This record gives sequence, structure tokens and C-alpha cells, in this order.
Amino acid sequence: MMPQPVAAAPLPVRPDPGPAPGTGTGTGAAERANLLGMARPRLESYFESLGERPFRARQVLKWIHARGVSDFEPMTDLGRALRARLAETAEIRAPAVEAHRTSADGTRKWLLRVDSGNCVEMVFIPEGHRGTLCVSSQVGCPLDCAFCSTGRQGFNRNLSAAEIAGQLWLAVRALDRPVTNVVLMGMGEPLLNFDAVTEAIDLMLEDLAYGLARRRVTLSTAGVVPAIDRLARRAPVSLAVSLHAPDDPLRDRLVPINRKYPIAELLAACRRYAEANPKQKITFEYVMLDGVNDSPEHARALVALLRPVPAKVNLIPFNPFPGAPFRRSPAAAVDGFRERLNAAGIVAITRRPRGDDIDAACGQLAGEVIARAARVRRAALAAVP
Repeated sequence: MMPQPVAAAPLPVRPDPGPAPGTGTGTGAAERANLLGMARPRLESYFESLGERPFRARQVLKWIHARGVSDFEPMTDLGRALRARLAETAEIRAPAVEAHRTSADGTRKWLLRVDSGNCVEMVFIPEGHRGTLCVSSQVGCPLDCAFCSTGRQGFNRNLSAAEIAGQLWLAVRALDRPVTNVVLMGMGEPLLNFDAVTEAIDLMLEDLAYGLARRRVTLSTAGVVPAIDRLARRAPVSLAVSLHAPDDPLRDRLVPINRKYPIAELLAACRRYAEANPKQKITFEYVMLDGVNDSPEHARALVALLRPVPAKVNLIPFNPFPGAPFRRSPAAAVDGFRERLNAAGIVAITRRPRGDDIDAACGQLAGEVIARAARVRRAALAAVP
């Protein structure tokens, strides 16, 4: 079970506007080091740069993540002089809570301010003994998938490791039940922010921090093929792929990155990922759009496509948002689609919409994004590892 914080201070709310540390938008040498986003290797290097022994990283990791402290004074196993130096040169700073809503089904959504102009959203979904936290990885998203509200907001920047891990840090402090699973399925394409995302994953898995098993951390990608291979080597957590179509022409329309990495290349990368992680199936996400991708013919094509891959399929009833050009598939169409997959030997389930009354369901997260010029979106897409 994930360690729970003790004597946690109130969550930060509505900070003075300003750039978030560690995002590359600060003031250079005057910017404090945000220790919240440093996994053990980088934190050890930080303490070595101060002339301290690397074991200080272990102590501080426990204080920040396992105990949930937000300043250095309670860290009584550090000398007074070191605590004073950290207070001058470092900080523990998470995104600030701008707003919070709770759904009738118990789902909770937070709007988190990451700088003076931008907010992202995170969602907690309770279900029995399971508690799943959905975190964001970018401010907006450059991929512009046709059925997703986040892409409509435009793209501003990547989140830092502190801003990603800080979402889990905030949730653990705010909730009266444990976070058992984390899914990188919020705003943004995680694999276009590879370094920050994988460092945040390191913290999620770190025994001195949150101690989650790899199978309990899931990264969802629209199909950034080279980065899937990197992830298999660097941080082989559970993989989910936003597929949504069984053929290239339809997927080109729904998921534009398919024009760069078509289905054949994507599935080859998925097979390589599965070979590197033989105990895990790849989850394929498939949003059900009325009259678009939900016919029996689409189901049969999907079966043929996924046979060579150790796959399971999550069918996602479309969650509408203002201006959406699609409708949710009727329940009978979703049920028939699922039954065809199951009959062919492919495990398929229908994801029950959660939090749709507070716009917290899959595809509805929007946050507040100051969209930057189209060239910034193109640069984000070009920065594929």
C-alpha cells in the first residue's frame, strides 16, 4: 500500500501568478531547485553539488513523498545548517489547486494552476478497493484528436517532472483513501514529454516515495512509435494505445499522428513492447462513435488487426463536449461490438463513464490553456525522440 502523509499542511490554493519552477520559464540562476520532481539519481547529484553525501537524497525522498511535507524545517534528520541552506536554494512546490469538484458517482476533479496563464486537470476515480488517479503531462495537447476536448484547447508547453509527480503528491495529501493506480491519460501526449514523464514515473515506482508496482502505472499514447521503443527500455510500465480505428484512412481522420506513424508501424512497436514485457497485455483504447467506427465490419477488422498482439480492448463510450462533431454509439452497438471481440478470443470490456457530470470523463479534460502559435504545436510534434 502506498505510504500516507503525516501531519500534512493544507493544499496550496491560488498562488501568486508566476512561472512554475523547473519548467524553463524561470529566471535562471535565481530560480530555486524544485526537489518535488527529482527522482533518486538526480536528487543524489543535487546533494553532491552541495557537498553533501548522496544518502541525503533517501532521507529527503521519504520526507517529501512518503510523509508529504512541503518545507524543510520538519526534516529533523537533516542538520540545522543543511535545512537552512535548502530553504534558501530549494523548494517543494506542486501545482496549486484552483478549483475542485466532486461527481455524483464519487469521482473527483481538480483544476491545477501551473503558471500565471495555464491550468491542467487531474481526476481521481474511486472504485471498491481501487483508487485510480489520472494525471496530465502537457498543458493542452498538440495532437488534435478529433474526439478529444483537450486538443481543442491548443498546446502551450510540456509539464515539468515536478508538475507531473506533484499531481500524485497533491492527491495523496487530499484524499482519505489510497491511490492504488496511476494512469497518464490526462491532458497531453506523455511520450512527447518523455524525459519529464519518465522521471515522474521513477518517483511513482520509488519504494522511498509511492512504491507503486509497474503494472499499476499505465501510460497512454496515441502512437509515438520511436518513444514506445524508448519506454520499453527506460520505464516499462503498463502500456495503453489510443487506437480508435481498425484501418489507416479512418485513423488518419480521428488520430492525425497516424499520418506519421501508421497502424502497421504502431502495432509492430506494440509487439516489441510486449516482447520486452511478456507478463503484460497491451491495452487498446477504442472510443465508440455512432456511425463512424462502431459497425460489425469495424469489429471484424479490429479482430484481424489485433490477433498478432497480446491485446485487451477498452471500449469507451464517447463523452460529448461543446462543439463535438460526434455522438455516442447506442448501448446496443457497444454491446454487440464487445461481444464480437470476445467471441473471437480478444478480451474486451466497456469502460463505464465516470465523472461525466463534472466533465471529468475520458476525452473531456480541458483545463485552461493559452494556446501558442501553430509553430509551437509543430515543434512539439517534431521533437519526437
